Amino acid sequence: MDDKKKQEEKKVVYEEAEEASDGINDDADLDMDMAKEKIIKLKEKLKKCSKEKEEYLDGWQRSKAEMINYRRRQEEQMAEWLKMAQAGLIKDLLPILDTIEAGIRNWGLGIKENKENYLEKIKEQLLKILTSYGLEEIKTIGEKFNPEFHEAIEQVESVENEDEIIVEEVQKGYLLNGKVLRAAKIKISKK
Repeated sequence: MDDKKKQEEKKVVYEEAEEASDGINDDADLDMDMAKEKIIKLKEKLKKCSKEKEEYLDGWQRSKAEMINYRRRQEEQMAEWLKMAQAGLIKDLLPILDTIEAGIRNWGLGIKENKENYLEKIKEQLLKILTSYGLEEIKTIGEKFNPEFHEAIEQVESVENEDEIIVEEVQKGYLLNGKVLRAAKIKISKK
Protein backbone atom coordinates (compact mmCIF):
# COMPACT_ATOMS: atom_id res chain seq x y z
CA MET A 1 0.00 0.00 0.00
CA ASP A 2 2.74 2.31 0.65
CA ASP A 3 3.87 1.89 -2.91
CA LYS A 4 0.45 2.58 -4.18
CA LYS A 5 0.15 5.61 -1.98
CA LYS A 6 3.56 6.81 -3.08
CA GLN A 7 2.59 6.34 -6.72
CA GLU A 8 -0.62 8.28 -6.17
CA GLU A 9 1.30 11.05 -4.44
CA LYS A 10 3.78 11.08 -7.31
CA LYS A 11 0.86 11.20 -9.74
CA VAL A 12 -0.71 14.13 -7.88
CA VAL A 13 2.61 15.98 -7.73
CA TYR A 14 3.18 15.30 -11.41
CA GLU A 15 -0.32 16.48 -12.33
CA GLU A 16 0.12 19.63 -10.24
CA ALA A 17 3.48 20.29 -11.88
CA GLU A 18 1.93 19.71 -15.27
CA GLU A 19 -0.90 22.10 -14.45
CA ALA A 20 1.59 24.68 -13.22
CA SER A 21 3.70 24.31 -16.33
CA ASP A 22 0.57 24.50 -18.48
CA GLY A 23 -0.21 27.82 -16.83
CA ILE A 24 3.26 29.07 -17.55
CA ASN A 25 3.08 27.95 -21.14
CA ASP A 26 -0.41 29.43 -21.45
CA ASP A 27 0.87 32.76 -20.11
CA ALA A 28 3.85 32.61 -22.43
CA ASP A 29 1.62 31.68 -25.33
CA LEU A 30 -0.75 34.49 -24.36
CA ASP A 31 2.15 36.96 -24.16
CA MET A 32 3.43 35.77 -27.55
CA ASP A 33 -0.03 36.10 -29.06
CA MET A 34 -0.39 39.62 -27.64
CA ALA A 35 3.07 40.55 -28.92
CA LYS A 36 2.21 39.20 -32.36
CA GLU A 37 -1.05 41.17 -32.34
CA LYS A 38 0.81 44.35 -31.34
CA ILE A 39 3.38 43.80 -34.07
CA ILE A 40 0.61 43.23 -36.62
CA LYS A 41 -1.19 46.40 -35.45
CA LEU A 42 2.05 48.39 -35.56
CA LYS A 43 2.79 47.10 -39.07
CA GLU A 44 -0.72 48.12 -40.17
CA LYS A 45 -0.29 51.54 -38.56
CA LEU A 46 3.11 51.92 -40.24
CA LYS A 47 1.60 51.01 -43.63
CA LYS A 48 -1.20 53.52 -43.05
CA CYS A 49 1.28 56.24 -42.06
CA SER A 50 3.46 55.40 -45.05
CA LYS A 51 0.45 55.64 -47.36
CA GLU A 52 -0.59 58.99 -45.83
CA LYS A 53 2.99 60.26 -46.18
CA GLU A 54 2.98 59.31 -49.85
CA GLU A 55 -0.38 61.05 -50.34
CA TYR A 56 0.82 64.20 -48.56
CA LEU A 57 4.10 64.20 -50.48
CA ASP A 58 2.24 63.72 -53.76
CA GLY A 59 -0.17 66.52 -52.88
CA TRP A 60 2.66 68.83 -51.90
CA GLN A 61 4.56 68.08 -55.12
CA ARG A 62 1.42 68.72 -57.18
CA SER A 63 0.82 72.00 -55.36
CA LYS A 64 4.40 73.07 -55.93
CA ALA A 65 4.18 72.22 -59.63
CA GLU A 66 0.87 74.11 -59.90
CA MET A 67 2.44 77.14 -58.22
CA ILE A 68 5.41 77.07 -60.62
CA ASN A 69 3.04 76.81 -63.58
CA TYR A 70 0.88 79.63 -62.18
CA ARG A 71 3.92 81.92 -61.84
CA ARG A 72 5.04 81.08 -65.37
CA ARG A 73 1.56 81.85 -66.73
CA GLN A 74 1.49 85.13 -64.77
CA GLU A 75 4.87 86.15 -66.18
CA GLU A 76 3.72 85.32 -69.71
CA GLN A 77 0.50 87.27 -69.14
CA MET A 78 2.43 90.27 -67.77
CA ALA A 79 4.73 90.19 -70.81
CA GLU A 80 1.66 90.11 -73.07
CA TRP A 81 0.08 93.05 -71.20
CA LEU A 82 3.33 94.98 -71.52
CA LYS A 83 3.36 94.35 -75.27
CA MET A 84 -0.26 95.53 -75.51
CA ALA A 85 0.54 98.67 -73.50
CA GLN A 86 3.52 99.37 -75.75
CA ALA A 87 1.35 98.86 -78.81
CA GLY A 88 -1.20 101.31 -77.38
CA LEU A 89 1.47 103.91 -76.69
CA ILE A 90 3.01 103.52 -80.14
CA LYS A 91 -0.41 103.79 -81.76
CA ASP A 92 -1.06 106.99 -79.79
CA LEU A 93 2.30 108.42 -80.90
CA LEU A 94 1.71 107.81 -84.61
CA PRO A 95 -0.16 111.13 -85.16
CA ILE A 96 2.92 112.94 -83.86
CA LEU A 97 5.04 111.09 -86.38
CA ASP A 98 2.57 112.12 -89.09
CA THR A 99 2.85 115.77 -87.99
CA ILE A 100 6.65 115.58 -88.04
CA GLU A 101 6.62 114.10 -91.56
CA ALA A 102 4.25 116.83 -92.75
CA GLY A 103 6.52 119.42 -91.16
CA ILE A 104 9.57 118.00 -92.92
CA ARG A 105 7.75 118.10 -96.30
CA ASN A 106 6.73 121.71 -95.75
CA TRP A 107 9.96 122.83 -94.07
CA GLY A 108 11.50 123.75 -97.36
CA LEU A 109 8.84 126.40 -97.98
CA GLY A 110 10.82 128.57 -95.58
CA ILE A 111 7.85 130.13 -93.87
CA LYS A 112 8.84 130.74 -90.24
CA GLU A 113 5.24 130.57 -89.00
CA ASN A 114 4.86 127.13 -90.60
CA LYS A 115 7.90 125.85 -88.71
CA GLU A 116 6.74 127.23 -85.37
CA ASN A 117 3.21 125.93 -85.90
CA TYR A 118 4.45 122.41 -86.61
CA LEU A 119 6.71 122.40 -83.57
CA GLU A 120 3.92 123.75 -81.36
CA LYS A 121 1.45 121.23 -82.75
CA ILE A 122 3.91 118.36 -82.14
CA LYS A 123 4.47 119.53 -78.55
CA GLU A 124 0.71 119.79 -77.88
CA GLN A 125 0.02 116.34 -79.33
CA LEU A 126 2.83 114.75 -77.36
CA LEU A 127 1.81 116.40 -74.08
CA LYS A 128 -1.80 115.33 -74.60
CA ILE A 129 -0.77 111.69 -75.13
CA LEU A 130 1.69 111.64 -72.23
CA THR A 131 -0.87 113.28 -69.92
CA SER A 132 -3.36 110.54 -70.79
CA TYR A 133 -0.70 108.04 -69.60
CA GLY A 134 -0.40 109.80 -66.21
CA LEU A 135 2.41 112.27 -66.90
CA GLU A 136 2.25 115.75 -65.37
CA GLU A 137 4.69 118.63 -65.14
CA ILE A 138 6.16 119.62 -61.79
CA LYS A 139 5.33 123.23 -60.89
CA THR A 140 8.41 125.38 -60.48
CA ILE A 141 8.57 129.16 -60.95
CA GLY A 142 7.30 131.03 -57.90
CA GLU A 143 7.09 127.83 -55.83
CA LYS A 144 9.09 127.12 -52.67
CA PHE A 145 12.06 124.80 -53.26
CA ASN A 146 11.24 121.16 -52.41
CA PRO A 147 14.12 118.67 -52.80
CA GLU A 148 11.59 115.90 -53.39
CA PHE A 149 10.54 117.51 -56.69
CA HIS A 150 13.30 120.00 -57.51
CA GLU A 151 17.03 119.85 -58.10
CA ALA A 152 18.65 123.20 -57.38
CA ILE A 153 21.60 123.81 -59.66
CA GLU A 154 22.24 127.44 -58.72
CA GLN A 155 21.35 130.13 -56.19
CA VAL A 156 20.57 133.57 -57.57
CA GLU A 157 20.65 136.68 -55.40
CA SER A 158 17.24 138.31 -55.28
CA VAL A 159 15.93 141.33 -53.43
CA GLU A 160 12.27 140.78 -54.31
CA ASN A 161 11.96 137.04 -53.38
CA GLU A 162 12.31 135.15 -50.11
CA ASP A 163 15.01 132.51 -49.70
CA GLU A 164 14.59 129.29 -51.67
CA ILE A 165 11.89 130.48 -54.05
CA ILE A 166 12.27 129.11 -57.57
CA VAL A 167 13.12 131.93 -59.96
CA GLU A 168 14.10 130.00 -63.09
CA GLU A 169 13.44 126.59 -64.59
CA VAL A 170 16.41 125.11 -66.45
CA GLN A 171 14.82 121.72 -67.23
CA LYS A 172 11.23 120.60 -66.69
CA GLY A 173 10.50 117.91 -64.14
CA TYR A 174 7.72 115.34 -64.45
CA LEU A 175 5.55 113.13 -62.27
CA LEU A 176 4.21 109.83 -63.55
CA ASN A 177 1.06 108.74 -61.72
CA GLY A 178 1.99 110.97 -58.80
CA LYS A 179 5.60 109.76 -58.46
CA VAL A 180 8.69 111.71 -59.49
CA LEU A 181 9.87 110.53 -62.89
CA ARG A 182 12.45 113.29 -63.24
CA ALA A 183 13.12 116.15 -60.82
CA ALA A 184 12.97 119.69 -62.23
CA LYS A 185 16.34 121.44 -62.53
CA ILE A 186 15.90 124.95 -61.20
CA LYS A 187 17.56 128.09 -59.86
CA ILE A 188 16.48 129.38 -56.46
CA SER A 189 16.56 132.80 -54.85
CA LYS A 190 18.96 133.85 -52.13
CA LYS A 191 18.58 137.06 -50.15
